[in-house]
Amino acid sequence: MFRQRHTRNILEAAGTTLTLIYHQTVYNLRTDHRNAVVGLLITIAQTMIFMAAFLVIFMVLGVRQSPIRGDFILYIMSGIFMFMTHVKTVSAVSGSHSISGGLIKHEPLNPAVLIAASSIAVLYRQTISCLAILWLYHVLFGPITISQPIGAVAMYLEAWFSGVCVGLVFLGMRPWAPRASTLLATAYQRINMFASGKMFVANVLPNFMMPWFIWNPLFHIIDQERGFLFVNYSPNKTDPLYAIWFSLGALLIGLLVNFSTRKHESLSWSAGQ
Repeated sequence: MFRQRHTRNILEAAGTTLTLIYHQTVYNLRTDHRNAVVGLLITIAQTMIFMAAFLVIFMVLGVRQSPIRGDFILYIMSGIFMFMTHVKTVSAVSGSHSISGGLIKHEPLNPAVLIAASSIAVLYRQTISCLAILWLYHVLFGPITISQPIGAVAMYLEAWFSGVCVGLVFLGMRPWAPRASTLLATAYQRINMFASGKMFVANVLPNFMMPWFIWNPLFHIIDQERGFLFVNYSPNKTDPLYAIWFSLGALLIGLLVNFSTRKHESLSWSAGQ
């Protein structure tokens, strides 16, 4: 009980870390609801409500057909799935742990385990949600045909990875400015409601409006996702490599901020909160 743990080799250390990530991921999945199945159903319901809201908006605007020659519902799904995966990952990672939290005091838990578990929990939830909705639509309404499935999955994982990297930046800012970090993370998610480009096609966007969207990695990811989903659409104004380089830059900044913060952060910082 009072003996300090020691790992004998790198394989044992890796196994211990992976075990901790697994159990912490399960813990995170059961945080929202005690029953894991009900928690997944809630995630599926949230995505379907989001889709229904956007479908109503398009119908009110008089848009009843996809701007891309193909399934209109699949066009809506392509934007909403990427958007929800990205912003939920940003939110989960940015709030994954705090120095004043109880879990961080228990070895061998560490911030890396909590960050990884939070991001994997979101990926698990959103993946099950996406697959369930696609299966229901395929069975109940009509068959779904994806032009390039491997590329579509790659863009989905890129949306998740970019969310992890952006969330790390907000997590590093949190100890220094808790309220400002929360406000900026919320603002980033709200801005992506429009700046992600899920409501329109990048190819038809006028060039003078491109600077408002071209900075956003999610804008590139959603547009490239539609290029892999639809055989009749070729993205001309976005680049999948931009999202990768943006994510790697955000990852580097986030790691630097988090490592430097960990040397100075203390419980007294949050004593007045």
